[in-house]
Amino acid sequence: MAKLTKAQREWRPGMPKQRRSTKVMFASTVLLLEAFVAFFATLAVFGLKRGEVPPALILSFGIALSVVLVLACAVLSKPWGIGTGWALQLVLVLTGIAEPTMFVVGVLFAACWWYGIRAGMRIDRENAQRDREQAEWNAAHGEDPTGQSA
Repeated sequence: MAKLTKAQREWRPGMPKQRRSTKVMFASTVLLLEAFVAFFATLAVFGLKRGEVPPALILSFGIALSVVLVLACAVLSKPWGIGTGWALQLVLVLTGIAEPTMFVVGVLFAACWWYGIRAGMRIDRENAQRDREQAEWNAAHGEDPTGQSA
């Protein structure tokens, strides 16, 4: 049998489902897309510049960047996670040193990152407000959180 997570062990029937952060979901999506782009850019640089730069250096840097972008998704809910994402945006823009087209790609992804963070925070704020108003309404009308009448 599979090992249960902490949330699964603590769940009881009738408990409301906790919302996932939209900001984290948007940020994770951007980082995963960047990981694919970094991997394919690595292959492009490998094909174009392998006579100028050692192939092992190109492949090790590109694959490491792709792996770090994927692993960064796991820390986005930490207080320092978004800062890590911003640092990775800078690294992606700086890959334009190896392939100038990546300057444009990096800036576009940084804009997507900024918008995803901003829109995600707004949506999370609206969801929290909606949840508070729903809880107030339920309390005023004698309903428990599961929607059952008292």
